[in-house]
Amino acid sequence: MMNAPIIDPLQGDFPEVIEEYLEHGVMKCIAFNRRGTLLAAGCSDGSCVIWDFETRGIAKELKDKECSAAITSVCWSKYGHRILVSAADKSLTLWDVVSGEKITRTTLQQTSLQARLHPGSSTPSLCLACPLSSAPMIVDLDTGNTTVLPVSIPDAGAGAAPPPKNKFSDVTPSFTPTAACFNKSGDVVYVGNSKGEVLLVDYKSAQVRAMVPTSGGAVIKNIVFCRNGQYLLTNSNDRTIRIYENLLLSKDGLKALDELSEATEGQDDVEKLKAVGLKCLTLFREFQDSITKMHWKAPCFSGDGEWVIGGSASKGEHKIYIWDRGGHLVKILEGPKEALIDLAWHPVHPIIVSVSLTGLVYIWAKDYTENWSAFAPDFKELEENEEYVEREDEFDLIPETEKAKEINANEDDEVDIVTVEKDSAFSDSDMSQDELCFLPAIPSPDMAEQQEKCIESSSKLVDSNNSGSPLSEEGEPNGGAMNHASSPLEEDAGVARLKRKRRPSEKGMELQAEKVRKPLKSSARSSKLKNKSLVDEDTSNGFNGDDVSDEYH
Repeated sequence: MMNAPIIDPLQGDFPEVIEEYLEHGVMKCIAFNRRGTLLAAGCSDGSCVIWDFETRGIAKELKDKECSAAITSVCWSKYGHRILVSAADKSLTLWDVVSGEKITRTTLQQTSLQARLHPGSSTPSLCLACPLSSAPMIVDLDTGNTTVLPVSIPDAGAGAAPPPKNKFSDVTPSFTPTAACFNKSGDVVYVGNSKGEVLLVDYKSAQVRAMVPTSGGAVIKNIVFCRNGQYLLTNSNDRTIRIYENLLLSKDGLKALDELSEATEGQDDVEKLKAVGLKCLTLFREFQDSITKMHWKAPCFSGDGEWVIGGSASKGEHKIYIWDRGGHLVKILEGPKEALIDLAWHPVHPIIVSVSLTGLVYIWAKDYTENWSAFAPDFKELEENEEYVEREDEFDLIPETEKAKEINANEDDEVDIVTVEKDSAFSDSDMSQDELCFLPAIPSPDMAEQQEKCIESSSKLVDSNNSGSPLSEEGEPNGGAMNHASSPLEEDAGVARLKRKRRPSEKGMELQAEKVRKPLKSSARSSKLKNKSLVDEDTSNGFNGDDVSDEYH
């Protein structure tokens, strides 16, 4: 990643092109850890792959023998030591990332489309699950207890009291998938229901504390906070993405809600909840495509909250729309002709990661252009060559006295190399926590079956070379020797390194020797005949062989 001062600020801090792609099975969902150094991807075979995003290699693979269903969501704990995985077999599995061992496994009554760990703990045991066709619930992963959260105001309809723990109500209405998420501190749950209302719920008492109606009144499909908790995003069925400013920024959200409730006077409970809701969330922006009127998939914020992205939900296209927070569409990224199913923005860098329907993960990055004026403040860019006239004193030596005056630094001052400056992107990080940023690289051992196959193929190759098979003849069309290094599998298996130099068989060597002998015999006979004719000719002319030999000596 380039240094920030070298990047041209006018280029825009958002991705532009596909840099590369990741491939491992059929991946369905993705999630970055808090620092963006590791990327978790849930696969269709029930495994969870953790990529080292710096090297783009696989750091670890989490696989539960009990689960072979597709993964529906993955979620990191705050400091990256744990991962929560929800699968299509109604299971929730909590993993220890470093050891790769399963901590707990809980099975619900319905498949969770999304599951999120409690953000306020380094080793969370509570999670928020959003099942396919029932209300969101808080799940205690240690005990397996569940608390179903309300999805509507009690007086406003059918529901009276919230359902009891560990039980689903016998007569449940037909729910659409309901979206929900924790706030940044994790003490309040924001629930988006089918009426287009955002409910602020105290999950401990399962009570609605405030309500904010949306202008469209359509089903809310997604609800997401930005990293600093200042803005809330909702994606509704009316094909509109709405951004709300969060006015409830205090760490103790429940206490602030109590104060707002006491200060608000209202005759009706519903009106009172709405009045409190207006003091918690205010509509900031709305995003939609007024021409195509398309639905949006997996919208989210950028790492710094300055950009908003949403994927096209249309089949057969991989388009990502990027808006600034002011509501202006700044870029449309067009990928391959594959549907988009999940999106994530890197927590720190301008990088977007998207998942296609085929299971590939595409990495979108910025196409940086060189701007040499950023390296020196007095550098001037020229459109064309210009004639330069040097100043008279331009190359004069600076006197040593003036050099001494320019040095103002005190060399006796101690340099602090211990204090770590806080990163503005992680201002709430607890420096005492042992945060997991990288995983040690562990080379995966070679499979025994592959070793055996390689040994068999090498032995067959040796046999074919020694027996003069047609394969060896085809391998040497020009009669040249071909050297092939043995594979690492053979070395690991204890097999001697084979140079695989093709040798002709004994029969082939005899044939080759016969071919060599025949020209030699014919050349010898022709030379004898030629010498004999020369002797006869010399004899007829009065010379003999002795005279010829004397003449040469």
